[in-house]
Amino acid sequence: MHEARTSALWKATALAPLALAMALAPTPAEEPPAEEPPADEAEVRSEDDDELFERVRIVGTPDDIPKIPGSVTYIGKEQLARQQYFDVNRVLSQVPGVNIQEEDGYGLRPNIGMRGSGSERSSKVTLLEDGVLIAPAPYAAPSAYYFPTPGRMEGFEVRKGSSAIRQGPFTNGGVLNMLSTGIPSEFGGSLNVALGENDTIRGKLNLGGSGERFGWLVETYQYDTAGFKRLDNGGDTGFDLQDYLVKLRVNSRPGARFYQALELKAGKTEQFGEETYLGLTQEDFEATPYRRYAGSQEDTIDTDHEQIQLRYLLRPSDRFDFTATAYDNSFFRNWHKLQSVGGVGIGDVLDNPEEYSSQMDILRADLTADSADDALALRNNRRDYMSRGISAVVGFKPGGTGSTHELELGVRYHEDEEDRFQEEDEYRMTVAGDMQLTALGDPGSKGNRVVSAEAIAVFVQDTIRLGALTVVPGLRFESIDFERVDFDDASRETADRSPPYSVDELIPGVGVTYELDGRNSIFGGVHRGFSPPGAGATDADVEESLNYEVGYRRRVNAFALEVVGFFNDYDNMLGSCTNASGCSGAEAGEAFDGGEVRVYGIEAGVRHDLGATFGSSLSIPLDATYTYTSTEFLNSFDSDYDPWDEVERGDELPYVPQHQGSLSLGVRGVRWSAFANLWHLGEMRTVAGQGPLPELESTDSRLLLDLSVGYRFGRDLRLFAEVRNVTDEAYVAARRPAGARPGIDRTALIGVSLQF
Repeated sequence: MHEARTSALWKATALAPLALAMALAPTPAEEPPAEEPPADEAEVRSEDDDELFERVRIVGTPDDIPKIPGSVTYIGKEQLARQQYFDVNRVLSQVPGVNIQEEDGYGLRPNIGMRGSGSERSSKVTLLEDGVLIAPAPYAAPSAYYFPTPGRMEGFEVRKGSSAIRQGPFTNGGVLNMLSTGIPSEFGGSLNVALGENDTIRGKLNLGGSGERFGWLVETYQYDTAGFKRLDNGGDTGFDLQDYLVKLRVNSRPGARFYQALELKAGKTEQFGEETYLGLTQEDFEATPYRRYAGSQEDTIDTDHEQIQLRYLLRPSDRFDFTATAYDNSFFRNWHKLQSVGGVGIGDVLDNPEEYSSQMDILRADLTADSADDALALRNNRRDYMSRGISAVVGFKPGGTGSTHELELGVRYHEDEEDRFQEEDEYRMTVAGDMQLTALGDPGSKGNRVVSAEAIAVFVQDTIRLGALTVVPGLRFESIDFERVDFDDASRETADRSPPYSVDELIPGVGVTYELDGRNSIFGGVHRGFSPPGAGATDADVEESLNYEVGYRRRVNAFALEVVGFFNDYDNMLGSCTNASGCSGAEAGEAFDGGEVRVYGIEAGVRHDLGATFGSSLSIPLDATYTYTSTEFLNSFDSDYDPWDEVERGDELPYVPQHQGSLSLGVRGVRWSAFANLWHLGEMRTVAGQGPLPELESTDSRLLLDLSVGYRFGRDLRLFAEVRNVTDEAYVAARRPAGARPGIDRTALIGVSLQF
């Protein structure tokens, strides 16, 4: 809808600075201005902590990027401090090649894809926290209804293509690894508190320290808001989140012959939100985009996530190291949300408001008399998840520190489970717009099953350095056993056990990097892509592709440039039915074959401190990214998967923008800073198709501007103010599962951060 208005501005604000920064890249003799980073932006992780996590990171540090034969992005503590984003969608908007579908305005349950992999509940990317699988049930039911709290992270690593060997099971798109706050090198802590519109309060507090052989950290992150949407009959539309984290580490004395370290990490996250899947008709959206119908007033989600990790490192010499991690995650959720009105699913009602005018009257509470009893059905989408396992990685340099080989061998045993026990409650709508309970559902009557998976993954990878040439061949093997049990009654005394089935997949790949000189390099790779179908998909094939990429890097002092071309050739793409995808004609968890699909495009990113080029005493950081993506089905078919529907050869995939990008520009002095972030996301199809995008089957293009300013008193106290969506742009962020849904409106916060 806004494509014509934003396209010219986007080209001027993103592509021009990209070219300008390349032209202004400093020569090797130039150095950026020396300036000590502020205390809350400095990297203060202990060396022991870094060693412990070396084998489970997917990028490492910015200094490691030139060695990696594939597309990588690292967003570190300094970059995160500029805007202090809670919404992971805004964090990842700075990463080329990442596809994002907004949903609730806060990124609580994000939809993240990479290189056209599909974004539904981030179920087609490998999600990690500190190197550990973090989706609730990544093999059996990979939809990520739990997502780690972005505000407590101090780093985000994204790796595509070359990630296929070391990380899995989803290797078609890429990997996102979130780095939680590390144990600090010395005693201290920080407090960050912000207040904002919609009764918003956000706070983060941590305290920790390290001695010669011991380190510790305690941290909490709290977020509470009344929400930016407005219910017809009043009431909150926000959420309340509490996140707690504890880390303890013991390690050998410095200089020990056999260095060892052991870290225990324990975390708990609770969230209660007044969130819904119910959107608006196009007509209502254009009139009041932040409205919520009265029919969604009882929609709430209650979640509880607990995690525990134990990581051990042994480094007996410079030639050998061993890292092992045991983990156990549990997650409970109950999303009590509107399922149907007058016996018609909410997706069908919002797709055909004129045909279902009486149902729309109930949703809007536009009534002359109370509705019939049981007019609205709300489902308790109650589920328990379990995910646990143990992994180990061995690093070995056969010839010592000067070896041309660096071998890695990894193995992981993993098991996970999703337990559904669901029912529907019935309500009537009164003339006053209040919903009244009329009937309680029978427990387990709308979903009573357990799906589970057991998996063994093994990989071997060799980094071979031959002068300026580095070759990284590798092989990954995934062996997965799935099982599904449906129960016939609430007591679970009788069961229908589906035949178990197994998936075995061999995933080869090779990456190459060639250093043209000390500043420029080229790289490329070919890797097999794979995604398991999930425990409820016995009739679908696995998802497979062959993925190619080739790229160029330049790194000179304060300047970094990366340009990558990619081509993903799918033998078979899978679509998975979820409530979030608006899959109305199939059972949740069912998978659908999409056949051959081709995805290709270009990713570009540049980072530079313009202050270094102009010899300014100020730091002027510039970051710009751009992604072009083309998608195409190579076959025609009819699908019960709603986002595909009736596919014709040449149709484009839904929820993959052709153009997207970001631009961040700031000015920072000794005590003050100011940053502006622009994020452009082109319009996207919501249903597969080709040609012009129909208004009711597409999202809006958007160009969002965020601003932040800060002033520091000494090194310990900093005041800041932030404004999201400065231009107050109202746009359709999504149309699934039921109607048009907005992104967040203009929102301002002020706050203070304190180091101690």
